[in-house]
Amino acid sequence: MNVRLQIAMVFHLDKCIGCHTCSIACKNVWTDRKGAEYMWWNNVETKPGTGYPTKWEDQEKYQGGWVRDASGKLRLRGSTKGGTFANIFHQPNLPSIDDYYEPFTYRYQDLFDSPEGADQPTARPVSMITGKPIDIQAGPNWDDDLGGSPVYAENDPNLDKVDAAEREALFQLQRMTFFYLPRICNHCLNPSCVAACPSGAIYKRGEDGIVLINQDVCRGWRFCVTACPYKKTYYNWSTGKSEKCILCFPRLETGQAPACFHSCVGRIRYLGGLLYDADRIAEAAAVDDEHLVDSQRGIILDPFDPAVIAGARANGLNADSIEACQASPVYRYVKLWKIALPLHPEFRTMPMLFYVPPLMPVMASVENGTYDSSKAGLFGSVEELRLPVDYLASLFTAGNGGKVRYALKKQLAVRTYRRMRTAGDVDPATVEAMATEVEADMEQLEAIYRLTSLPTQNERYVIPPSHREEAEQMLREDVLSAKGEAGFGSLQGPRRGL
Repeated sequence: MNVRLQIAMVFHLDKCIGCHTCSIACKNVWTDRKGAEYMWWNNVETKPGTGYPTKWEDQEKYQGGWVRDASGKLRLRGSTKGGTFANIFHQPNLPSIDDYYEPFTYRYQDLFDSPEGADQPTARPVSMITGKPIDIQAGPNWDDDLGGSPVYAENDPNLDKVDAAEREALFQLQRMTFFYLPRICNHCLNPSCVAACPSGAIYKRGEDGIVLINQDVCRGWRFCVTACPYKKTYYNWSTGKSEKCILCFPRLETGQAPACFHSCVGRIRYLGGLLYDADRIAEAAAVDDEHLVDSQRGIILDPFDPAVIAGARANGLNADSIEACQASPVYRYVKLWKIALPLHPEFRTMPMLFYVPPLMPVMASVENGTYDSSKAGLFGSVEELRLPVDYLASLFTAGNGGKVRYALKKQLAVRTYRRMRTAGDVDPATVEAMATEVEADMEQLEAIYRLTSLPTQNERYVIPPSHREEAEQMLREDVLSAKGEAGFGSLQGPRRGL
């Protein structure tokens, strides 16, 4: 057992209000500069929808992630050793700027310089690439709030898994529905971007699992852009380097949550440490699709297990880091409660960002012009939710509908339990039966409710101490010589730009 620490995340989709504050916070901190105009390390998509870049989930087009070969072993979908050499000057499967969008701004000076006239002056949109006026055709959130749109929503690749009747029901006007899917780099356990980089510039930090790109080593071959199935690595045309989300590691090292987490209005984001068995990654990522969720959960270790603690200490983890993993909200959502699921596990990168699927019950419907609220049960059944289970299964469980049903049923049990506690119009035996079906008790339902609805900041973000002073000890003989400088962790002076 090779026990390692991974910083992991949970996004609770029932709480996301689609305000995009996270995207703006990230943009202002990291990508508000030349060459990064089109980059959104954090973006929020409307689902069903095609996303950013357009149809990023379609790996027939983009060739990202891993696939199993006939012998059961994994290989990169989009490149081989020979293919790397052949394509080193040309990547055939990269998203084009039209798949992202042509970044634009407005010529605000027109508002001041326009001559007096009968018409209101306007600021014309201009391309941030050419500087010339453009007719805007798309943007990173172009299909925002357009659930049911025939242009965007109906082209969602996940709808291929939904039968015709469910698709028709999904797009009926009175049942039109959508939810928000915030996305950042998943800092995967089996990152295909790392494996694909011919320069060795991308690496996974040993101390916390954050995936980074060494800007001094990157040669801009862009294999990482093709290899990432989530399209969360980008090419900076100004510097000639690839870039990606760094999970705000300078903030994490000082005990602060990443900017997108800190700014989240809906408080949907949770961050904490997980202990996992690094020796089992290859085995866990190579199982068949139906068992991918279980295999990924299986390599996450119990931080209270004495054998795991001993293994962690043997690998150099400090006691306070292990204690942080024991208090991790991610561990509870993913491993204990099993209601947080990985996004597209069939890409086999083992993403470390998990999602609690949205619970969208149908409280009533209109039948023959009559408003009918006589559903079985307070919130109806899982099969009657506005989003088909098959659609959510395509997103979060590689098509395994049972895992989605379990997560949704447990959330229904929590809601029904709280209804019993607050309104008192639900029979306790009903709640007991619902809890038993999802292997829960009243104590667990209350714990899920508390962490979902009433968590403090310290409960949402349990950040393992970075102990950068130990890294500093490996670089300097006299650690105290850095005392009085800008702080531990940097041997270079701060500078702006690249």
